[in-house]
Amino acid sequence: MKIAVFVSGGGTNLQNIIDAVEDGTLPNVEISMVMADRDCYAIERSLDKDIRTYVLDRKTFSEDAEHNLEGEEIDLIVLAGFLTILSPEFTTKWGAKMINIHPALLPKFGGKGMYGAKVHKAVLEAGEKTSGATVHFVTAGVDEGQIICQGTFEIEEGDEVADLQRKVAEVESEIYIKAIKQISEA
Repeated sequence: MKIAVFVSGGGTNLQNIIDAVEDGTLPNVEISMVMADRDCYAIERSLDKDIRTYVLDRKTFSEDAEHNLEGEEIDLIVLAGFLTILSPEFTTKWGAKMINIHPALLPKFGGKGMYGAKVHKAVLEAGEKTSGATVHFVTAGVDEGQIICQGTFEIEEGDEVADLQRKVAEVESEIYIKAIKQISEA
């Protein structure tokens, strides 16, 4: 299965996918390309592994990404810490072949503007007892696609945003690989 990975940040999820491909956890997966919507550390991670990498303008990302995907026979697009909202045309075309990971238990704490520390702050302010991460298919509605899998953890007394970020990162590293493997074996 050939995948394209879209990134915006540090590339932790990208690195987890690279590692899973290299160690045989994802034996049927090849990372064909990485596309970033800004200058970020994820670009260095992909270039270190000689993965074809593009940095695209956020304003024209959907159109430029579509151009880069033409003729590539990509089986799955993986959004890995990707922050740009894709056009409805792009999500309609690729939605059944595009997944995202969200740092909360959807359908709670999702939608436009809910990313990173904002999500964890909202979870804590709501007094939730558990949190986690969700892998879902992408639709034109932000964080509204069909859920593939979720991973959870208990929120402990005194946990702060940084604690939730750390715990979510651990959950994400497990469930994103699990979801990609599930799709690659289907």
